[in-house]
Amino acid sequence: MSSFSTTVANSTHSAARPTHANLGLFQTLILPSWTLWQREVVRFYRMRSRVVGVIASPILFWLVIGSGFGSSMRTGAGSGQHYLEYFFPGALIMIVLFTSIFTMMSVIEDRREGFLLSVLVSPASRSAIVLGKVLGGAILATLQGLIFLAFSPLIGVRMDLLQICTAVLAIFLVAFSLTALGFTIAWRLDSTQAFHAIINLFLIPLWLVSGALFPLSGASGWIRAIMLANPLTYGVEALRAALFSSGAGTSTGLSVTLSLGILSAFALVVFAAAFAIASKRRTLPA
Repeated sequence: MSSFSTTVANSTHSAARPTHANLGLFQTLILPSWTLWQREVVRFYRMRSRVVGVIASPILFWLVIGSGFGSSMRTGAGSGQHYLEYFFPGALIMIVLFTSIFTMMSVIEDRREGFLLSVLVSPASRSAIVLGKVLGGAILATLQGLIFLAFSPLIGVRMDLLQICTAVLAIFLVAFSLTALGFTIAWRLDSTQAFHAIINLFLIPLWLVSGALFPLSGASGWIRAIMLANPLTYGVEALRAALFSSGAGTSTGLSVTLSLGILSAFALVVFAAAFAIASKRRTLPA
């Protein structure tokens, strides 16, 4: 009887024990990604001045620029639309952009402090580093955007459940793509000054020609071509359609679904680029 009980106990213990493959996946990918994601969130919200700056600057831009133009600027969204309403999605995307920039600065800071080196020599795979960092920054940027989205009823926005889900999805896809792009830029850099220089040269103009400040319909030919080639334009227009449009179209002539599809493809491309750059090993001079 004792022998039978021991056999049953050993069989149960063996069945409950995870396989080596599952344990390896958990230790090298899932756990490190979760830990890095949690670290990004905690680290960001501990810096209260940074949190306030990320939200306050776009709100100030929105109020000053929106009130300055007022109803003098006729947008493609409607001839009677106040510029505060038109600029609202652009200000929200600006919050997402700023949050993505600040969170990906941690890649450079972690390298300088030695934390990144300790993660690289650990059993964690490099894909876990990319996934944890990018997903953490994307969730943070999405949360910051949703905080600003909560103020949309102040400008008369009323959304049903489908519009809310569309807006949240558009914000997350923009946040994920910008964070992955920021990671790709920051991985090779050694100073925050160089990172800011590239941001001012590349990411800020990317936001400027996304339809955030002026409509696609009123732009000149060459600017319109750049806006149509800019993936961020489809995120801004999908968000604007979710907020203000009762139909399924955007000013680009594409449906909201297709616009989100283009944005999803861009997010996958930049995430793959981030993974490829992080996976490539290099030898630094002594």
